[in-house]
Amino acid sequence: MNRYQSFREFYPFYLSQHEDLTCRRLHLVGSLLVLAVIAVALLTANWLLLVLAPLVGYGFAWVGHFVFEKNKPATFEYPLYSFMGDWVMLWQSLTGKLRM
Repeated sequence: MNRYQSFREFYPFYLSQHEDLTCRRLHLVGSLLVLAVIAVALLTANWLLLVLAPLVGYGFAWVGHFVFEKNKPATFEYPLYSFMGDWVMLWQSLTGKLRM
């Protein structure tokens, strides 16, 4: 059962699960690498590379959660909102709205 009725309600919870700066930074690296993998796949038409995108993105994020944040990734309970949160957090990090 989803206790959040909107992403706007969910996002503060999402940020509370990413208080450790190393965890946030690993999310940032993972997200940027996902974009790089997608770009290389598009430029080379090597669509098999797209298999790497979720492995790279979630790999970095989950290390951040299990090793540094010491919590369970929100992806397990809220996959769509968590996916959205990753990209909002990346954008806020790159624009200086979120401390990294």
